[in-house]
Parts: sequence; C-alpha cells; structure tokens
Amino acid sequence: MPPWNAPKAKVQLRLSVQRLRTLQLKKEAQAKATRRDIATLLERGKVETARVKVESLINEDIHVELLELLELYCELLLARFGLLDQNTREPDIGVKESVCSVIHAAPRTELKELHILRDILMHKYGREFSLAVMENRDGCVSDRVMRKLDISTPSLELVDAYLHEIAKGYSVDWSPPTNDQDDSPEGGVKDSGFDSERQPVVIDQADTQKGNRSDSNPKVSDTPPMEGDSPKSKDTQAKPPPYTSAKGAKASSSSPEPPEDDFDALSKRFAALKKR
Repeated sequence: MPPWNAPKAKVQLRLSVQRLRTLQLKKEAQAKATRRDIATLLERGKVETARVKVESLINEDIHVELLELLELYCELLLARFGLLDQNTREPDIGVKESVCSVIHAAPRTELKELHILRDILMHKYGREFSLAVMENRDGCVSDRVMRKLDISTPSLELVDAYLHEIAKGYSVDWSPPTNDQDDSPEGGVKDSGFDSERQPVVIDQADTQKGNRSDSNPKVSDTPPMEGDSPKSKDTQAKPPPYTSAKGAKASSSSPEPPEDDFDALSKRFAALKKR
C-alpha cells in the first residue's frame, strides 16, 4: 500500500469526486433509456418482462444513491482535510464516519480512483482499524451506506409503484392490479356468515317474547279482579259467578237434609207403633 502523502491524498479525493459525478450521470442516462423500454413493454402488454427490468432498474437506482453518498463523504474529507492530515492512529470524530464509509463501501464500486483512496486511508490508520471497519464492529459505518449495500429483492409493491410512475410519465394506460383486491368474493362470504349467525339470535328473541306473552295471559286470568283495575280486568269479573253458583248448588243440595231427617224420624215412630 502507498504511504500517507497529504498532497497526493487531496488530489485523489478530487479525482474521486469527479469520477463519482461522471459515473452518476452515465448511470442516470442508462436508467432513462431503461424506463423508456419498460414503458414500451407495458404498452405492448408484456408486464412480466417489464417487472424484471424494473427490478434491475431499482438496484441501479440504489447504487446511484450509494455513489451520491460516497461523493458527499469525499467532499466532506476535502473540506475537513486538516482533521484528516493529523498524525493519529484513529481518525478524528469529525471525519471518522466519512473515512469508515469510504473504506467499507469502495470495493462495491468500479472506480479505480476510489480504490486508490481507500488504500491510502487504510495505510494511514493501520491494519487493525481497517479490519474493524470492514467488519463494521463498532457501527462506525453510516446506516445509510449499509442500507444501500444491502442486497435484497425489491418488494412487489415497490415494483408496481415504479411501473405505475413509468407508465404515467410516458402516458401509457396501465395501473397496478393490486387496486382490485378489495373486490374479491371473500368479503361477500364473510358478510353472509355474519348474517347467518345473527338470524338464530333474532328467532330466539321472538320465541322468548312469545313465551312470555303466553305465560302472562293465564296469570292475568287467574288473578282475582281488584277495584280500580282497567277495563280488561272488569271483563274478567264475569268469570267468578260460575264459582259462586257452584257453591250455591252445594248449599241448595244440603238444605233438603232436614226434611230427610224428619221423615226418618217419623218412619221410626210409625214402626214403633206397629210393634205395640
């Protein structure tokens, strides 16, 4: 690795900034052409092919964002070059994040100027510090850089959002199919299930009400009429006469008993007279 040389390091920083800007412009032009191709595919109805191209486009956009961050860190090192030029085994806090991010992310780029700058920084701060930065032991690397370096498949929502924006930008009549998910027949099945569960409850309540009414009617008829009741209770007063007539019948049936006793007494006396 080349030894630390302040003038050379400053020149290398400037070259890295220029090359990062040039590479960004190149990739942006390629992305624009890719978007035009995707719009053509959508217009022809080749949605699956367009999705594959969009995934690569998303990865390229993330890489461009990484280049922008590295450019920002290189400019920060130029602005704070006095802190970087100090004779210390570890970078100053003001430039530590920039140094760690360049050392950690430079191998993921295709810029030779940035690779040379990385070697200069690693030689200045030593092997142990460089290994710790490569493994990101203390979390010194920026979280934004770590997210840009994370390799993962774009989600379906993000792909559809890209396709929708591209179709809108190139006046292509296309919309994501996820907008029609709410019209699935599952909602109707769920509603019918709730209705079927509610119907027995209504029937049970009606039965209980009918039962209460049927139970209440005989109770009203059995209770004796009271003074000051409603006209309905007056109608029930016509029912007691059969009970009183029955009692009267018993009384009338019991009233002839004295004549029957007198007749027996007379018959006994008549029999006694015959014996004499």
